[in-house]
Amino acid sequence: MHFRRVIATISIAITFLSLSFNYFEKTAGSAIPRSNVLKGSKQSTGGDTNILLLGLDSRRDANGNDLPRKLLDLMHVGSSSSVGGYNTNTMILIHIPANGKSAVAISIPRDDYVAVEGWGMQKIKEAYGLAKYTSENALIKQGVQNPQREKLSRDAGRTATISTISKLLNVPIDHFAEVNLVGFYDLANALGGIQVCLNRAVNDAQYSGAIFPAGLQTITGVQALEFVRQRHGLPYGDLDRTHRQQAFITGVITKFRSQGIFGDLGKLQSLLDVAKKDVVIDAGWDVLGFLPQAKALTGGHITFHTLPIEGYALRNKQDVNIIDIPTVRKFVHDLFYPAPKVTTSPKPGVSASATPKPTATKFNFAHLANGTAVAGSGIPCVN
Repeated sequence: MHFRRVIATISIAITFLSLSFNYFEKTAGSAIPRSNVLKGSKQSTGGDTNILLLGLDSRRDANGNDLPRKLLDLMHVGSSSSVGGYNTNTMILIHIPANGKSAVAISIPRDDYVAVEGWGMQKIKEAYGLAKYTSENALIKQGVQNPQREKLSRDAGRTATISTISKLLNVPIDHFAEVNLVGFYDLANALGGIQVCLNRAVNDAQYSGAIFPAGLQTITGVQALEFVRQRHGLPYGDLDRTHRQQAFITGVITKFRSQGIFGDLGKLQSLLDVAKKDVVIDAGWDVLGFLPQAKALTGGHITFHTLPIEGYALRNKQDVNIIDIPTVRKFVHDLFYPAPKVTTSPKPGVSASATPKPTATKFNFAHLANGTAVAGSGIPCVN
């Protein structure tokens, strides 16, 4: 009798968990805010998928309201009226091949000097804000009020950014996910802290507020935002900040892998709460269908690279990165669509050579897996 009760209890528990996860999956598919900006755009063929991650530097929420002053003070950032606007300070393009076995992520430095339709040559991070500004002014004249005005003008910014990146790299973008400034703060809290590692101690109290010791450490809340935003006092400035962002994502992936997030309903719900508040994705993204790929990526099958630059320059009184379009396109193409290895035998007296890999420059740091990592942790140390 006792045995039967145990079996009955286990059966009830399994049924309850199954229903809970089923409810969560249905909720996750509809609760995250959506945008139609990719509707009708060119898509990848052959089963490959390109996903653009955008980190939006905005001091406003999704409805156009200023974030709470207390939160802005904690994050060491100014108000929407005094600082910034809608720059995309994080741009990472992820390529998942049809076989789904591994992925490649390429960070696009925010100061790359590129052609932005309607605005000429600009820093790539400004495409979003320039398009949003133009759209918002037109909507104000039409009498459109918030939150609709904010939604429509942000869609204009998304469209401009996605188009600029797609044309620059000559690749289609199948999906996008946009995370607001406060998203890094909320994500670190939802996961109970993220492990990162620094090559040396930093003190950037004057700007980002980042004050961290050297070595492996766990960051939460405000610290996460300080970590990914710091650029002052770092050897390569904004490029080092790009690698901080890659390191943060690596820490998130490691957390998923080590703690089995996908099997924990409570943690999944916490992540969904963050997504509902801080994230916007394209309307055509099947979140539930993507879960198997997401699980594969959190297994560590992803490498990070940074788009190469030729050097620095001053344009319109602004420091910018100069890039060579044929070079960056080849760099991306070689990583996303590598040529199949040729197995033919070499001719007598001629040595065989491997398929060429993307050429590294002093500005193109190797993917983080090749960097100095803390033994046994999988966490890379960065500047």
